[in-house]
Amino acid sequence: VQLQASGGGSVQSGGSLRLSCAASGFPLDYYAIGWFRQAPGKEREGVSCIDNLSGSTYYTDSVKGRFTISRDKAKNTVYLQMDSLKADDTAVYYCATDLDIQWSESSIIGFTAVSDAKWYQGTQVTVSS
Repeated sequence: VQLQASGGGSVQSGGSLRLSCAASGFPLDYYAIGWFRQAPGKEREGVSCIDNLSGSTYYTDSVKGRFTISRDKAKNTVYLQMDSLKADDTAVYYCATDLDIQWSESSIIGFTAVSDAKWYQGTQVTVSS
C-alpha cells in the first residue's frame, strides 16, 4: 500500500501545475484523499480534500478559485490542478488518506491528518515571482 505524489516543478508566478497522487496496492476510491503542503520553516497544512463517497471537495481559503481537486477512478489517481500560482504556494506537496474531515450537513468545512497518518514522499513545487 503506497501513495506516490508527482507533478511538481518550478514555474513562474501565474503559471500552472497539475499534481498527481497515484495509489498502488489498494483502490484509491475507498478513501477520502487530502493534499497537504509544507513550506520551509512552516507546519504542514491541509490544502484540499475530496470525499470518496459524496465527491464533496474542500479548499483552504488561500487556494480557493485557483486549485481544483479531482479523482480518476480508472487511473486510481487523484489530481490537484493548480492555476494562478503564487510564490506563497512554494512548498513540498503531499497526499494522504488518513484524514479527519469536519462536516457541516453535507459540506466539508475543514480537514486535518490524523495524528498517526502515514506520509509518503512529496513533490516539490517552486513558484518564482
